[in-house]
Parts: sequence; C-alpha cells; structure tokens
Amino acid sequence: MPSSQSATEEEPQKRRAPWGVIALVLLTGLALIRNGSGEFTVGPPQPASAAATDNRVHGQTHTGGPAPLSFSLAERVRIPAIQVDAPIMPVGLDAQGWVDAPPPQDPNLAGWFNGSVSPGEKGTSVVVGHVDNNTGPAVFYGLGALTKGNHVEITRKDGRTVVFEVYGIEVYDKENVPGSKVYGDTGEAELRVITCGGGFTKENGYDGNVVAFARMVKTT
Repeated sequence: MPSSQSATEEEPQKRRAPWGVIALVLLTGLALIRNGSGEFTVGPPQPASAAATDNRVHGQTHTGGPAPLSFSLAERVRIPAIQVDAPIMPVGLDAQGWVDAPPPQDPNLAGWFNGSVSPGEKGTSVVVGHVDNNTGPAVFYGLGALTKGNHVEITRKDGRTVVFEVYGIEVYDKENVPGSKVYGDTGEAELRVITCGGGFTKENGYDGNVVAFARMVKTT
C-alpha cells in the first residue's frame, strides 16, 4: 500500500500492473450480520438476473460521451441508489499479490486500486470495498441491489466529478473471475466497483465477488 497520496500522484504509471497477473480477493471478517445475531441475517443483496451485462454491449464502443480525463486521485464515491457516500483511499497489492482492501475497521471507506487508471481516464478503473465487518454492513453492502442505469459518482483530487452509468451487475466465484471481461480495457473510460458476495460460510467467508460494470457518461 502506498505510504502517501503524494507518492501515488507522482508516479501513476509506475504503479500500474497488467491485469493478467492480478487476482482480486477482498478481506472479510465473520460479521455479525451473517452469524444469526441481528436483523441482517439474510445477507447482502445479490445481483438480479436482469442486471447481468449483455455481452453484445460489453466492450462495444459508445460514441458521444465525454472525452477521457488525465490522471487524478479518486477522493470520494457516491452511489445515490444505495445511499453510498464514502471517502476513497489508494490501495495496492498485499504480500501475496492480491488486490488489497481498505482497513475493515472503518465501514464507510472505499479503495481505488492504484494499479488501475484513475476514474475518468481512458481504461478501466477499479474501486473496491468491504460488504461488511465485525459490527455490521460496510460501504458496499448494497452493491448487489444496483440496476442498469444507476449512477456512480467519483470525486477526484483535481476537483472534477466523474459520473458513471451502470450497465451490468454480476457475481462471480472468486476462483473463476473472467479477468478480461472485468478488468479489460474497452477503449472507453470505465469503472468497476467490487465487493464480496455469493455464498458465505464462517470458515471461509464469502466465495464470490459482486462486480458493478459502469461507463463514464458525464463530468462536472
């Protein structure tokens, strides 16, 4: 994980890594919401079949959108449809080579993976966050409830806000994430918002990742 934001700002290209050699696992505690001790025992919402990405749409170039931006650190994420409004910190790779996650002690904190482009740049930017922690729901608990057309807003250090429109929500087994689909460069400024999901056991935590696919539609 970078020692400071300034270091990340100065060397954005150096910190990027090829998606083909990167795996994604988000850390999860044995949260109270899944052990039968509270109102959230049913677990977080999972994507509906109607929210799945259309392969004919994924990777298809869309014209008429805003021009991609230059590099700038992501500072805040807002997803009005699921009441998310959270600061973003840069995250890197852990000692095992997995994409790291923000500290689980803070339930309202997301992470921008500094091996990806910054939100609004041409390419696929990645924002991650926990679904829960030991005290209950965390920042992306409701991610699986998103539907096509919902917006994700990312505020950047340069003062720009990038608005992304969701065009699909999927849940994948952690051992079988389709890397090229999730992380591949579509030729546009895109965003993936990722948290844990799927089945859950106290022994192994969640066995999947929920992935929201979105493309940039506006900047302010």
